[in-house]
Amino acid sequence: MQKFKKMIEKILNQQFNKIDNNFFVLSSSEDFSQTTKTFSTKWEYVDKIDEKSFSKYDDFQKSWFLKLYGFETESVLKNFLKKKKIIVDAGCGLGHKTYWISKLAPESIVIGIDISNSINKARLRYKRENLFFLKGDIATKFLKPNIVDLMICDQVLMHTKKPDFTFENLSNTIKDKGHFLCYVYRKKAIPRELLDDYFRIESSKISNEKMWEFSKQMTQFGKYLEGLNVELDIPEIELLNIKKGKYSLQRFFYWNFLKCFYNENFKDDINDSINFDWYSPQQAKRYSKEEFLELCKNFKILSFNEEDACYSSKMQKT
Repeated sequence: MQKFKKMIEKILNQQFNKIDNNFFVLSSSEDFSQTTKTFSTKWEYVDKIDEKSFSKYDDFQKSWFLKLYGFETESVLKNFLKKKKIIVDAGCGLGHKTYWISKLAPESIVIGIDISNSINKARLRYKRENLFFLKGDIATKFLKPNIVDLMICDQVLMHTKKPDFTFENLSNTIKDKGHFLCYVYRKKAIPRELLDDYFRIESSKISNEKMWEFSKQMTQFGKYLEGLNVELDIPEIELLNIKKGKYSLQRFFYWNFLKCFYNENFKDDINDSINFDWYSPQQAKRYSKEEFLELCKNFKILSFNEEDACYSSKMQKT
């Protein structure tokens, strides 16, 4: 562990307090924003979900991660990580993905950073000599420039106060020819966007308890719609950005009007946390394809994944 510890002390750009062998708190780690509190609450809830249910969700997330960033298999990802000396997972939450990466890349130093209280659970749960956790804000210049071989910002960037500014800060830490894996929310149909924007404002006035109650109601509503087993054949409505196609009733509501997430493969508590994750944070910027590509203009796009919910890309710094 000593070689990794010496390395991490050299790459940090800020004052930090070493709490124990694998955990550091940056001097800029205090953030009392609504979004940070929301994710602290969310991860505390998720951490209490039974192990079997969470494991199933974790497996889904890993498989989706491979798809998002153009890795056919876990072995392909492992081979990609081989020569990456410094890997950062910016916005690591409970750290399960960070831990997975650290096992796939045992010779790399792997750093998970998060501003929410989830980082405290991550550093106690996951112990490997090459794995470290930092409590701090990914929007700040917490690392020295041109030092990271692989930056991962998966499902996080849009929740920062100024996502474009955060993207630039993270980009500046990456070495020439280094890699960036990044995910952003995609803009959806106009009615859905308007309602989502409304909730960005109103969520600050609603207690976490009420937001959890609302999130559970959205799960049950989605479950009810899916259970009706109705298929719609919808024509394109270009001005509302509603796409032509065949939808279940739940999917039509979901993509065009109201996020009522429901996946029958997950238990309700997982579905509840996903609905909470969407509705509760005040910061949740969405991008058009053109806007995301403009954000990535200083990178060479190695793979680009486009889904109804998101855009994601594996990029190399030029």
